[in-house]
Amino acid sequence: MSDALLLVSFGGPEGPEDVMPFLRNVTRGRNVPDERLAAVAEHYHHFGGRSPVNDQIRDLLARLGPALVDAGVELPVYWGNRNWHPLLADTLRQVADDGHRHVVALATSAWSSYSGCRQYREDLARAAADADVELSIVKIRPFHDHPGFVEAQVDRARSALTETEWSGPPQLVFVAHSIPVAMAATSDYADQVEVAADRVVERLDTPLAHDLAWCSRSGPPSVPWLEPDVNDHLRALATEGVTNVLLVPVGFVSDHMEVAWDLDVEAAATAQQLGMQLVRAASVGTHPAFVDALVDLFSAAVAGQERRTLADTPTLSCDEMCCRLPDAADLPVVAAV
Repeated sequence: MSDALLLVSFGGPEGPEDVMPFLRNVTRGRNVPDERLAAVAEHYHHFGGRSPVNDQIRDLLARLGPALVDAGVELPVYWGNRNWHPLLADTLRQVADDGHRHVVALATSAWSSYSGCRQYREDLARAAADADVELSIVKIRPFHDHPGFVEAQVDRARSALTETEWSGPPQLVFVAHSIPVAMAATSDYADQVEVAADRVVERLDTPLAHDLAWCSRSGPPSVPWLEPDVNDHLRALATEGVTNVLLVPVGFVSDHMEVAWDLDVEAAATAQQLGMQLVRAASVGTHPAFVDALVDLFSAAVAGQERRTLADTPTLSCDEMCCRLPDAADLPVVAAV
């Protein structure tokens, strides 16, 4: 029987002095030189050295807690991050100190893949070991096909379409975080993003053209990542005569740094150079349908049930390669639901 809930996020710096320590946490074990990190740090310093993600999680928690109570799930909700305070180890120590032993965890990632799912499981296991606590932790599976997640995407896109004075019919460009092709081959990530984008278009019931692009690639150019990059894609659309584009950040649950920098700064600059009207839809954030989706996911996990999916969508569960447990038999993460 679960006795506590845990929302797990990526984390982000909350001031200029946090930026480099945060980036070192993100890249720990990968031997990324500080010179490279300093270049990435400029993205954060562009926004005053503060990532928007922690504030967005606080906002989400403020809505999620009462919604869970309304749904009859009266369990304490904790929050822990991978890479910045509140760090997972500190949170799990607090969970144990408060007398809880059985935890349902939900990561703010809708997708499978190593970085989107399995790494969160590894981080939970490592954090429990670092905190020296005995906890049974169940991680909820990715939720890209949950009706509430899709409906929130639909409403955000519809709002951007109807509230903008377009100079011509816009093309919809769905955007998600790129990952290495080798990582994509071990999960359903790319298929899941396509499924979510297709479902949004179906529910928008629009004749507008749509396609998919990727953003936020990093690492050496010799390593292939999912393409096309959104900036390259905008350039290609311009050569085809497209002058109006709506970016739909289908791959993101909040307007965090990858959205704020890669789309609102870099892609916007590319569009301006091309003379293209570019508008970005908001991410799902704290949309009521998304909050309801999280409530449903937590409720089902607490009850030991499978999560809901779109009735006409096959369940694309995270496979063994992206969501398996770490090899050590004594690590406490025991299941994914």
